[in-house]
Amino acid sequence: MSSRQAALSLYRRCLKLALDWSVHRHLWRGQALYIRSLFEAKRNVTDPRLQRALLKETENLLEKWKHPDPYCHPTAPGGSKYERNIPAPHLDPPPPLKF
Repeated sequence: MSSRQAALSLYRRCLKLALDWSVHRHLWRGQALYIRSLFEAKRNVTDPRLQRALLKETENLLEKWKHPDPYCHPTAPGGSKYERNIPAPHLDPPPPLKF
């Protein structure tokens, strides 16, 4: 994986992690802008060693800030409403009685 792809992956993971800590989008948006500014500040780093060090540092921060009980949308798998109102299973009608 190239350093560009790794940085994009880390950026997306940072945004998702921020969503775990703030459920409301209007609060999350400010955090997303701050995260973007942090990544933009290091955008022009060309030294491969420094790039690897920055990526490793970011990985460590993500692990440190990981939410112990991340937010899960209620209708998503694992959510509180997931499969709550599933339809009844389809049963075949009983065979006709013979007299």
